[in-house]
Amino acid sequence: MGRGAIHRQSGVSLIELMIAMVLGLLVAAGIVTVFLATSNNNRAQAQLASLQEEGRFAILRISADLRMANGHYCSNSGGVADTSGSNGMYMDGLRAPKVYATGLIGALSDVTTNWGSASYPPIPASPYYLPAFLSMRGYECGKTNCSPDVSTKLPSLGTSLGERVIGASVLTLRYLDSSRGWAIDGVNSSTIADAKGKLRSVTVRPKPAAGEPALSEFKAGHLALLADCSNAQIFAVDAPSSGLFTVSATGNFPDATLSNPKPQASPRLFDLNTDLLNVTYYLQVIDNGNGQKTGALMRRLNGKADEIVRGVERLDFMYAVEDRNGNTRFLHAPDVDTRAGGSIDCPASVPNTDGTASPINPYGCLWRAVKSIEVRILMDGQTPLYTLSTHEMNYVYVADGNSVPTAPDDAKRAVKPREQGFANPMLRREFSALISLRNYTP
Repeated sequence: MGRGAIHRQSGVSLIELMIAMVLGLLVAAGIVTVFLATSNNNRAQAQLASLQEEGRFAILRISADLRMANGHYCSNSGGVADTSGSNGMYMDGLRAPKVYATGLIGALSDVTTNWGSASYPPIPASPYYLPAFLSMRGYECGKTNCSPDVSTKLPSLGTSLGERVIGASVLTLRYLDSSRGWAIDGVNSSTIADAKGKLRSVTVRPKPAAGEPALSEFKAGHLALLADCSNAQIFAVDAPSSGLFTVSATGNFPDATLSNPKPQASPRLFDLNTDLLNVTYYLQVIDNGNGQKTGALMRRLNGKADEIVRGVERLDFMYAVEDRNGNTRFLHAPDVDTRAGGSIDCPASVPNTDGTASPINPYGCLWRAVKSIEVRILMDGQTPLYTLSTHEMNYVYVADGNSVPTAPDDAKRAVKPREQGFANPMLRREFSALISLRNYTP
């Protein structure tokens, strides 16, 4: 080819370049869309998995305490019961310990119904059997208050951090930690009674046996609980000295006649202030760490509250009670408290201290008739997911009366998440369990 030949250059035109860029953007947009959808789906699946794990744990933790409710030392043996022609069979003494101490309420150390409050009886003037409402007590809470009223020892209802979650119920139960205490074997540890068999003192070996607590744990002012396989009694003692627990002359009712247990009945001495476990469950508003509020399940043990699990918005209890005729029905806490307006008769009670029949329906007696408890909790994902569809935010919470998934702001909900201070765009699931009370005595 000659030196002057013209060389033509080849390439793409501007239109072709623009078409290629548009196609590239479409492909990139598709990849981004798929990535975002996958990422959102992964976040939702991770939230759901975490929610389910925490919900199951919360139910298991509550169930463990409920199965121990009203439990006392050696209670499975049944003990000695009394009968009455009109009231049938009484509970044995161990199921309802006899109280000789005058300062019982102070030893319970947690959410407690005080004597004389509402319709409850005044402070007894003589020894009495532990009343049912001091063994277990539930409180159903709405948007502004609870029924019955909750002790001031708990935070008030509200949406601020540290307050109790609006619409979440409260339950207090008690049981004895029978793994503690000191065995009274009649040799190294023994009891001393007067000529009439009235208990005067208890002597515990100076060096406790393996597994028993140190004697220094029993502080001055604490109450003692002496139990065997037939009965239990709560009384005040003088400050223990070298393992000697002397029945107090001033901290008990006058002329209190404490029975002297027999070594054959496996008696055991407990520190009521530490060995009786006072457990209260409630929900508290917390910051979940990302600037959002959520509810935490709190377990208050002997005055000290610990967080069990986060992401709990609702907590409700229904109580299955058995009446005097053997009929079982599910009731809310206020109905248990008032015997559903006085129309339900409680099972037979323990006898009075003088051997006569006790009142048939003392106030709060139906708490002793609770044979199982239905627990319902509502868990949320804690972190808002603003990509959730309306359908995905719907949920069921049977305690509100809805059995099909509905929106968080549904008008039929007794309490809405926004009223509790929680965000709507989260996954929510209900968890429930029906727990039979192991220590139920009809």
